[in-house]
Amino acid sequence: MPQQQHILIIDDEVDMLQGLQRVLSFELESVTVSIVANPLEALELISKRNYELILLDVCMPEMNGMDLLVRIREIDPHVTMIMMTAYGSIETAVEAIRRGAYDFVTKPFEIPDLLRVLRKGLERNQLIRENLNLKAKVTQKNTFESFIGQTPTMRRLYDTIQALAHTNYTVLIRGQSGTGKELAARAIHDLSKRKAHPFFAVNCPAIPEQLLESELFGHKKGAFTGADTDYTGLFEEADGSTLLLDEIGDIPVSLQTKLLRVLQEQELRPLGGTRSKKINVRILASTNQDLEKKISERTFREDLFYRLNVVTVRTPTLREIRDDIPLLLDHLSKQFSAELEIPAKHFSLASAEMLMRRNWPGNIRELQNFVRRMLIFCKEEEIEPMHIQAVENPGTIPTLSEAFQICEMPTEPYIAARNKVLEQFTRSYVQNLLFTTNGNISRSAKMAGLSRVAMQKIMRRMDMQPLNFRNPERCPQ
Repeated sequence: MPQQQHILIIDDEVDMLQGLQRVLSFELESVTVSIVANPLEALELISKRNYELILLDVCMPEMNGMDLLVRIREIDPHVTMIMMTAYGSIETAVEAIRRGAYDFVTKPFEIPDLLRVLRKGLERNQLIRENLNLKAKVTQKNTFESFIGQTPTMRRLYDTIQALAHTNYTVLIRGQSGTGKELAARAIHDLSKRKAHPFFAVNCPAIPEQLLESELFGHKKGAFTGADTDYTGLFEEADGSTLLLDEIGDIPVSLQTKLLRVLQEQELRPLGGTRSKKINVRILASTNQDLEKKISERTFREDLFYRLNVVTVRTPTLREIRDDIPLLLDHLSKQFSAELEIPAKHFSLASAEMLMRRNWPGNIRELQNFVRRMLIFCKEEEIEPMHIQAVENPGTIPTLSEAFQICEMPTEPYIAARNKVLEQFTRSYVQNLLFTTNGNISRSAKMAGLSRVAMQKIMRRMDMQPLNFRNPERCPQ
């Protein structure tokens, strides 16, 4: 079944509009024809949905068709547009095509001729959209390469980002520190129609309160002491693009009213200015704070919260995506090994299992710092639990000279010597654990940061039986 296509006709002659709608709806299969007589209403419709083709008149009282064509291209630069006029001339046709029109028809036109031009325009649009879809798939793949994780929770986050990217809604991104809120904001921008423009972000608490208003809204020369020139604020710089207000919960109450007005009216007035400017900025905001609590404490405006909270995205904590930790360890160890210009290292299965059991209050940022430390201080290619303990608790693991004394032949091959040291350490470590817990495997595994299955595997490999570590005179611990 052919996919439904949509045509929009813009002309101030209502009778002609209605006639064209009836004829084209009958003649063109799988095409929905919409009509509008007011250019400003047309712009509002085009900003809300995609049209495959737009047929518009050159001469209209509210706005010249040529100017309207330019405004439409700002909203959707790839839409196919065909101009129509009763005053056709070569000069007009050339100017229309120069400004981005696909073709040109003159009134009065024959319906068969108009249908031929429209069908060609729809075919052109289909080719352009297919090409854009292919490019979007490549962009989408590259965008999500910044994210590591395949758990259901992460997949839901990817789906949410993709759905929101194709809208202009304000989005509130909520999550703990270190969960990738800015990464999510950049992904929304990179997958949106605004991706051709640079992404803007401002860390609200990082800028002193007395400077934040000027940074956001700009100022005019002489607005305050030291304002020697006009200054363009971030809202104006981001016109046509996306602006992230990072940690919005820390924005001063004194600025919240002005921010609310900008969001509502999509216009701003620079500090010291007398005239407002229209802007077209998509706002994303992020926070790690409980905004509802701040509202009850009267430190955050309730109406601003609802204006920002049109749609909410929640970035998961590392505890919620524990099963992704092995993937993250592999990715981060490769990335940081390259940064440090050292041979690639990787975490063993036992190490990964140990790290999956941690709470990670600092989330991804804490994990990143942990991996960096391990790569710097661990000299082995494979990072084992003993190496993690050595880095985090210096002095608990034998020094290199002590470790060599475990080997009977210090000159034997490196791999053999290393394995012997590891084997001796593992045996001693597990024996001490089992003696401490009176042979309780579950408690030993928990103390070691391992799963019960991993502990049982080690015990089987070393032929250890829990009964050998139980003292009947001791109470179970």
